[in-house]
Amino acid sequence: MQTGSRLAAVDLGSNSFRLEIGRVDHGEFRRTEYLKETVRQGGGLDESRNLTQEAMQAGWDCLARFGERLAGFKPGEVKAVATQTLREARNRDEFLTRAHEVLGFPIDVISGREEARLIYQGVAQMLPHNDERRLVIDIGGRSTELILGQGRAPKVMESFRVGSIAWSKRYFGDGQFTHRAFEVAEVAATAVLDEAFDAYHPDHWDTAYGSAGTVGAIGDVMVAAGWPEGSISLEGLDWILERLVSAQSADRLRIPGMREDRKAIIGGGVSVMRAVFKLLSIDRMETAAGGLRHGLICDLLGTADIAGDLREASVRRLARKFGVDTVHGERVVKVATQLFKQLIGVNEIEHNRLLQKLVWAAQLHEIGSHISHSDYHKHGAYILDNADAMGFSLSEMHRLSVLVLGHRGKLRKLDTLLTDEGLVSQLLSLRLAVILCHARRDPDMAGMALHSSDSDANTLHLQCRNGWAKAFPQSAHLLREEVLAWQKTPWSLDIDGI
Repeated sequence: MQTGSRLAAVDLGSNSFRLEIGRVDHGEFRRTEYLKETVRQGGGLDESRNLTQEAMQAGWDCLARFGERLAGFKPGEVKAVATQTLREARNRDEFLTRAHEVLGFPIDVISGREEARLIYQGVAQMLPHNDERRLVIDIGGRSTELILGQGRAPKVMESFRVGSIAWSKRYFGDGQFTHRAFEVAEVAATAVLDEAFDAYHPDHWDTAYGSAGTVGAIGDVMVAAGWPEGSISLEGLDWILERLVSAQSADRLRIPGMREDRKAIIGGGVSVMRAVFKLLSIDRMETAAGGLRHGLICDLLGTADIAGDLREASVRRLARKFGVDTVHGERVVKVATQLFKQLIGVNEIEHNRLLQKLVWAAQLHEIGSHISHSDYHKHGAYILDNADAMGFSLSEMHRLSVLVLGHRGKLRKLDTLLTDEGLVSQLLSLRLAVILCHARRDPDMAGMALHSSDSDANTLHLQCRNGWAKAFPQSAHLLREEVLAWQKTPWSLDIDGI
């Protein structure tokens, strides 16, 4: 990336929304501006796990301010992600539609493990480049990420549904601090985190690092009280606990270094932190400068120290895990790609984005075949909708899921999605490729062409050479069945030569 290029990262956390802006200076990112707003969206989930109107409006208002600051940035210069709150929210699409408009850039909801990867990446970039074995801990509003890595490479990543906002609402909802409340909260946090003990055992790391809000808030209080800067100790956590219990409530809490906006959620943060320390036998945690947004910047810069494209690696991992016939997958990729390139007529960036997702869907279209032969497309869609795949957002994985679900069978199941011309182009290309490769060998496509109708934008034409249908009668039959399938949608498919 050229010196002087602008970059920006937007982190929609459960407690705060953050915007990091900077410029590239000889391959390195230099911050020029940092904005943070305490939105506390994680506290706006109702009992049905829907974001309240107030929580959504607070988020939109913040993103509108961020959007004004990002005016003039190009799409490739900004990356925005949302984490646990929007992973949970049932009405996240309603929020995201408006959020995209006011920010001016798409927002990806990322999985817990993808969040963990980005956190480690951001932390490691700010640390010395060596082979130290690192445990990185990020206690957020509604989730806690634990990552083991060595140097810049993350090895083990997990996200747990326990955080400062969630635990404060559940165990300190009345704002009262008592020894009993902390005891119950710590036990509950330990129960959630208990499965981490073996993977994150002290034998597996040399130094523990803490990232983001809860770590920063606790660190600020300890420094203001005279504790050494740059680290948090169990002894220090015990001291903070006693200060909170002595105050009896968040309203009465008067403690140097504690921001007003943190008082309402400090109980949950301290209880989760103590649970992590005790479970993993941590005596001292170093406070890290980097975090999620710095990991996003690394992705934009392309400096992540991970071999190859993460998403390509994730697709290969899924194919191996579920025993996909990769030779046939690549055969379908080749045919689908050839058809798609003839059909789609969008700008180059959008074309490449759609084509890449088509390739991944083609590679994984049989991912559910070891579960069921007849309904493997349904099982494959379920797998992709629920898989943790590094480098992918949840919306990207859902797009692959939709393509795998729709690559065979009736199209009625995708009725509401067929207004998306890009999806239709991907879907038709994939379905035709699967049909043409039905014998699991390279098809004869000489003289075959796919294009849109000049007179009707919703009509698609497949041209076959004379004699093709006679030479390949089963393929011709399957194509005639495909014509009937599209007749039950707002689109139609005409095939000449069969």
